[in-house]
Amino acid sequence: MAFFRGLTAVSRLRSRVTQEATTLGGVRWVQMQSASDLDLRSQLQELIPEQQDRLKKLKSEHGKVQLGNINVDMVLGGMRGMIGMLWETSLLDPEEGIRFRGLSIPECQKVLPTAVKGGEPLPEGLLWLLLTGKVPTKEQVDSLSKELLARSSVPAHVYKAIDALPVTAHPMTQFTTGVMALQVESEFQKAYDKGLPKTKFWEPTYEDVLNLIARLPPVASYVYRRIFKDGKSIEADNALDYAANFSHMLGFDDPKMLELMRLYITIHTDHEGGNVSAHTGHLVGSALSDPYLSFAAALNGLAGPLHGLANQEVLLWIKSVIEETGSDVTTDQLKDYVWKTLKSGKVVPGFGHGVLRKTDPRYSCQREFALKHLPEDPLFQLVSKLYEVVPPILTELGKVMWLIMFSTLVLTYSHEHHSLLMYSQVKNPWPNVDAHSGVLLNHFGLSEARYYTVLFGVSRSMGIGSQLIWDRALGLPLERPKSVTMEWLENYCKNKAA
Repeated sequence: MAFFRGLTAVSRLRSRVTQEATTLGGVRWVQMQSASDLDLRSQLQELIPEQQDRLKKLKSEHGKVQLGNINVDMVLGGMRGMIGMLWETSLLDPEEGIRFRGLSIPECQKVLPTAVKGGEPLPEGLLWLLLTGKVPTKEQVDSLSKELLARSSVPAHVYKAIDALPVTAHPMTQFTTGVMALQVESEFQKAYDKGLPKTKFWEPTYEDVLNLIARLPPVASYVYRRIFKDGKSIEADNALDYAANFSHMLGFDDPKMLELMRLYITIHTDHEGGNVSAHTGHLVGSALSDPYLSFAAALNGLAGPLHGLANQEVLLWIKSVIEETGSDVTTDQLKDYVWKTLKSGKVVPGFGHGVLRKTDPRYSCQREFALKHLPEDPLFQLVSKLYEVVPPILTELGKVMWLIMFSTLVLTYSHEHHSLLMYSQVKNPWPNVDAHSGVLLNHFGLSEARYYTVLFGVSRSMGIGSQLIWDRALGLPLERPKSVTMEWLENYCKNKAA
């Protein structure tokens, strides 16, 4: 089977590591200049036993330690703030933003290998980091690029499945259909059907994840060209890295656009496990659904307006500003338009975040990219003005609504008022990742906002896939959180009060 590829190299590496185990106190990361250094699977083969032992120790020594208290607001608020899953690949800090294996986005930009000197990180490097917890060398990243290219062939039936849909179907619908069509190639399903020890589940999962990641750019670009470019596909360029090749197949070869695609995929790969797409992929995967089924489910969550579809909404809203006020919009005009949007009962897309309490670092690095490569772009200049205008308005709105609702609450109380009160507290008026990405893509010609969530999906495969491999390696259980009814909550709270 495919997941036995490279077994000889693994055996050679294991032999050398075992010889050093007595001096290192166990299996540790060992840097050796050998062919196996370039094999990502070999590195995982050595890292997994150590992490399995670490999990066993954590459970045996600290399994009864309480992580915090759960209140009714958390249950009614979508489990927000509740610690409920193990997610190794990234952690979201309210103040610092996302950290990939402990590294912030600026740190990743400094240490991960790049395609050009002083350029943006290669997504393959971040994939290596997510899986191993180690910063790869340029040679390791180049090797992984070649491996992904070798895995990127897409069966003809996948394109036929997509073609069975109307060309007017949303890009995410067509993309998810392509992923589901890829599922018939699942190595995990084949191995599981034949009988496979639980300790080996991670191996065919690894094969599926890398195959999936490798095949997404051809599928995603096919969807784009089918919908927006009369179905005229572009062949891959075997000399290019993962992100650059994706951009090329979409039809964009400007070197700056290649750099943007490297940055875009890197910063969108992972965002902790609690967001809709990551949580969905993790939950479905816990039932031992293969990576294709798990990721397709995650994509369906990503397609929602409150998740991945937001980057589409931002660009459309920005263009609506220009349509009404003109391209040379003044600060006062912009303030008026923002207030008009809010008073109509709508939100200003691209601002606020469920966890972050400062400007999203993913927004900041995209702003730095724009300042470097497209400072005169009119839409970028508008985004810059929004950065100055929107946060103070949202902060002011929160204060005004707080006073109004507090006055109302003094006179009367209702669940409706309480909900509005909770909604009106502006905890984060700052821009998030979606506030900027569409403007950058639009600058280089990728102006079809309906497609943007597909780009997000291609990126997210690396984070969700990496965690799924570790889920199987660590033997994480089927997830089944306890649910309750409103009646149960009401009775529980009454008994507590009594």
